[in-house]
Amino acid sequence: MEMEYRRMGGTGLKLSVLSFGSWVTFANQLDLEAGMECMQVAYEAGVNFFDNAEAYAAGKSEELMGEALRRLGWPRSSYVVSTKFYWGIHDGPNTKNTLNRKYLMEAIDPSLERLGLDHVDIVFCHRPDPETPVEETVWAMSEIVSSGRALYWGTSEWPAERIREAWEVAERHHLHKPVVEQPEYNLFRRERVEDEYRDLYSDMGLGLTTWSPLASGLLTGKYLDGIPAGSRAELLDFVAERARDEETQNRVRRFIEIAESLDCTPAQLAIAWCATNPDVSTVITGASRVEQVRENLGALEVMGRLDEETRNRIAELFA
Repeated sequence: MEMEYRRMGGTGLKLSVLSFGSWVTFANQLDLEAGMECMQVAYEAGVNFFDNAEAYAAGKSEELMGEALRRLGWPRSSYVVSTKFYWGIHDGPNTKNTLNRKYLMEAIDPSLERLGLDHVDIVFCHRPDPETPVEETVWAMSEIVSSGRALYWGTSEWPAERIREAWEVAERHHLHKPVVEQPEYNLFRRERVEDEYRDLYSDMGLGLTTWSPLASGLLTGKYLDGIPAGSRAELLDFVAERARDEETQNRVRRFIEIAESLDCTPAQLAIAWCATNPDVSTVITGASRVEQVRENLGALEVMGRLDEETRNRIAELFA
């Protein structure tokens, strides 16, 4: 099955339905050569969206991806790059856990320098900031877009009411609106995408670039017999806690049986399940080796075989 391209919500920007992200892996599990190989395999399969963030590996992820893009030499028009701001990479009251104007305006240029780009296509507010007025953040993000240093802006893991507030501020002042949200979405985390944001798709044309379709590897079954060395569960405590839960393990075993009946891997089925939600613009996948990239791309073919009955059966299993 060929790569499908979807509009990012109500915008005209088209994203590959499967995309490639650098969280956890770049500069932690992947060096430059491995990162380049993974990106090239994804690109050759039609992936055009590559997701990053300032805070990933404290800026090193942006540096690695930027160097990879320079060496790969793809036409700039052929790919979409994002970054995100909130966590910060320098200590200080205005450089950590904030979306104030000073931080945002001073963060964008160093990020572009690390990526080796004159603009990113999408810039996200990586988390909501309860201490900065939404209006201040909207003005700053809109100015970044107006300056050409980003083409679109959006949010990540924001509550629906904060997204709507930001959109209304932008509407009132004729500013660039937030047009995309990046939430976690997988069979264990469904409420925000399927319920909380439901009205935003029609009211605002909100797009979604969802992350963690495999629930940090839980849905692959890799943790059923313990936590492998170097896995995300070893790197992330919250993943390890979920991996040891007996009910979670039982659901995963039944999910694997469904994948076997469809003659695909559980990873491919988990990704395909997310991608068949029409409200999802793109599913961000990650990989620590090129074989995982190829396996994840196999979800394209599974999407064509995932009928509504099977999709509902899987949803009920994880209700």
